[in-house]
Amino acid sequence: QVQLVESGGGLVQPGGSLRLSCVASGSIFSRYDMGWYRQSPGNQRELVAAITSRGSTNYADSVKGRFTISRDNAKNTVYVQMNSLKLEDTAVYYCNADRTRYGGNAYWGQGTQVTVSS
Repeated sequence: QVQLVESGGGLVQPGGSLRLSCVASGSIFSRYDMGWYRQSPGNQRELVAAITSRGSTNYADSVKGRFTISRDNAKNTVYVQMNSLKLEDTAVYYCNADRTRYGGNAYWGQGTQVTVSS
């Protein structure tokens, strides 16, 4: 089992920045691929950014050049630095820990709200 706790959400003006954090506990964090997803009302949950256990990253086209995902295995934490935020970035952001490609399970955090508004 993996428990994930997100933090860092809030209200920010367009063009502003936020950094989300997700702390994992309960298993060997370094073995998991980690991701940030988001979901806004009426829309499906979508991948924002992901980082594999080896550190390879990928991003949704909509956030490339603005968001940066990183991980600190010593702190069991994954981050996403979000810059140049836009109104359409408003959503609940969820942390995901995934070992399904190794035959394991995937886990979700409870989500943190990010609201971009002037």
